[in-house]
Amino acid sequence: MADPIQEEIDKEVATHKILIYGKGTKQMPMCGFTRETIDKYGYPFELIDVLSQPTKREALAKMTNWPTLPKVFIDGQFYGDTDILDPMAAKGEIEPLLKKAFGK
Repeated sequence: MADPIQEEIDKEVATHKILIYGKGTKQMPMCGFTRETIDKYGYPFELIDVLSQPTKREALAKMTNWPTLPKVFIDGQFYGDTDILDPMAAKGEIEPLLKKAFGK
């Protein structure tokens, strides 16, 4: 039998071009990462608060082999957190990924 948490994660990742599993909501983020790294590009994204969902947070850690938050998926692929995305942004590697994900 399939794991319902994993099925939920798979559906969320497939539904959103940019998906962040993190702390807080878009309206009330508990981490400045979203505003600093993703918002500036102007693409729509979804932020799912997993701080209050320990089972989902644990499943994501196992799935990605990445223990920390946020966990950022772009076009269905896991990219990591600020430790990975900040250097990618500095090299200009984020915007091309977003353009590709949104067909631009």
